[in-house]
Amino acid sequence: MGKLKVSLGINIVIFIFVAVATVFMLLGIQFMGYEPSLSVRGIDAFRFFTVESNVLMGLMALIFAIFEIKVLKGRRKYIPSKIYILKHIFTVAVVLTMVTTAAFLAPTAPNGYFSMFKNSNLFYHFVVPLLSLITFVFFEGTGKIRFRYTFFGVLPMIVYGVFYSINIFSHMEYGRVSIVYDWYGFAQSGTRELIFVIPVIISATYLISYLLWEFNRKFCQKRRSFLNIWTS
Repeated sequence: MGKLKVSLGINIVIFIFVAVATVFMLLGIQFMGYEPSLSVRGIDAFRFFTVESNVLMGLMALIFAIFEIKVLKGRRKYIPSKIYILKHIFTVAVVLTMVTTAAFLAPTAPNGYFSMFKNSNLFYHFVVPLLSLITFVFFEGTGKIRFRYTFFGVLPMIVYGVFYSINIFSHMEYGRVSIVYDWYGFAQSGTRELIFVIPVIISATYLISYLLWEFNRKFCQKRRSFLNIWTS
């Protein structure tokens, strides 16, 4: 029950951080100095995978926390496997956001590497993904997730990839697309790059999905082995 309580606490914190970051983003509140990358406000901001994945993760964390409270109060014996699978899917999405930002977006940011980790992006790009990773791997016994469900982790990226590609090709002029519509700059050297970029991102997404599943599985096995030693 100790780990369940820790998970509950972290999930509540994740939901609060996502809610605060989203409100700040929508209202244009910047508490770490002006950052041009946060100039998009309102519904338009939801075109970014970063925002979508974090908002969905925040909602999932709240749902997961509700089930954890029910288990702690004895209203349920366990958390349904479908909830674990959804938690895994959205954890993959925000961890992908963190990795993409750290490895691609931040190094190429015109205002410097750490400009991608200011204001709401501090939560979206780092704090929420890190907390989501920690609670999933170390505090949530997701042993019910079988290997085949690791492929579900790529679904949000595939859906977004289709949306992103349609948006780019529908705004092409003379074989080029404005950065206004190519939000992540993946097609600035030509739309042919998408043929390589999308498969790479999907592959990276699946790798993250598999690693999260594998680390959680190994941790749970170690925990069970430790308990067996003391209870045998």
